[in-house]
Amino acid sequence: MLFVARMDVVFPESMTDETKAEFQVKEKAYSADLQERGIMKGIWRIVGEYSNISIYDVDDLDFLHATFQGFPMFAYMNVKVTPLAKHPNATTDDFFRQL
Repeated sequence: MLFVARMDVVFPESMTDETKAEFQVKEKAYSADLQERGIMKGIWRIVGEYSNISIYDVDDLDFLHATFQGFPMFAYMNVKVTPLAKHPNATTDDFFRQL
């Protein structure tokens, strides 16, 4: 099943830049692993915000939730998840092979 997730990161004002940088390094590695395993199909930055849109392909909602909880920044994220279904006007069966 495909899901789109919008993730907005909100760090506490008291967090140091060094701590933020450490989170970013860990986050990049975790995201890369999800992409290599085919769980995260793509990720796009939202211009002008500390946010992203990403697409996940999973069979189980509990697994999806656990995937989100695995993000090092999870405690600082607001996540909105939307399930996706094939649109009848889609001209291709597998959009993600084109990425």
